[in-house]
Amino acid sequence: MRIGSRLRAVCAAAALAVSLSVGSATADPMVSPQAQDLVGVGAQTSQGLLNQLAIDYNASLGTGSTAPHLYSWDATGTSPITTKTGATTILRPDGAGAGVRALAGNAGATVDFARSDRAPLPTDPHGLDFVPLARDAVTWSAQVNGNAPTQLTVDQLAAIYRCEITNWSWIDPSLPDATIKPFLPQVNSGTRAFFLAAIGVTAPGQCVTTGPEENQGTDSGLGDPDVVFPYSVGHYLGQTVGGHSTQGDAPGSLSLRSIVYGTVTLAPVSNNRINVDLANSAFGRVIYDVVRDGEWSANDAHGQALQAIFGPDGWICNDPVAAADIQSYGYLTTPACGVETLT
Repeated sequence: MRIGSRLRAVCAAAALAVSLSVGSATADPMVSPQAQDLVGVGAQTSQGLLNQLAIDYNASLGTGSTAPHLYSWDATGTSPITTKTGATTILRPDGAGAGVRALAGNAGATVDFARSDRAPLPTDPHGLDFVPLARDAVTWSAQVNGNAPTQLTVDQLAAIYRCEITNWSWIDPSLPDATIKPFLPQVNSGTRAFFLAAIGVTAPGQCVTTGPEENQGTDSGLGDPDVVFPYSVGHYLGQTVGGHSTQGDAPGSLSLRSIVYGTVTLAPVSNNRINVDLANSAFGRVIYDVVRDGEWSANDAHGQALQAIFGPDGWICNDPVAAADIQSYGYLTTPACGVETLT
């Protein structure tokens, strides 16, 4: 069935709230980080959360502290960038894949960690630690007043992205006779890689359009009534319920839809949080901070600073302010916080 009026009203209200809110933590560093500070680049999904964590961690150090501070550069913006004092100027990394490559290709004088919204891949450089930060889930989205149904099965999603199902009426004769418009985020997106793996698609079909930033519902290409686009549930909740949407980081008129997984219909949201059942399915994921293993394991000032922030005994994994930030930005905390996986 097509999306009902009740859902349209709820989504419209959410969109209105988003249009009136201004996120305070989605921005590049407001000061020039010093050489000893820890700076990160990479995934768009977790950039707002990392920016807020940086603000609150730095505040916890106290005024005048000479300890290494935490900073994070957004996935998009002017490029190239000089991440901190003494750094090599680099092209701005856009997405998890680009962030991981920037981490592997530069020393700590330029990049200290990468934001990643996907797990390690066999193609990733060796010697990197993927350190869990929080839990998320990914579903699909469509226009509030569009032609898409309220739910699709995993097989239907796979067929759409293989271009084997190209018309809504092929799914249900009661749906409009209209061509489906599947979209994917840009190629370095961790959300793209995760979603395709979750639906079992290795090579999207030629009907699929690649290009929008992940979780950017205001992209002009996504305004079509027949669009289908993967979306981070946590990021969507941060944009809407958390009020962290900005002009360049908002869902627009996209709404999240359910996935039929086996015999179970998994709604993306329950009580304004990520549906735990979805998070525990193949569509649940961990978001990470990625560091170099040699620095993570070192007993020097740099290694100690990394552990003090990202480690299992560090600030993010234990401070209630950090936990509140994770919830405010739509994500779930994880008991695996800070426990690394080595590539």
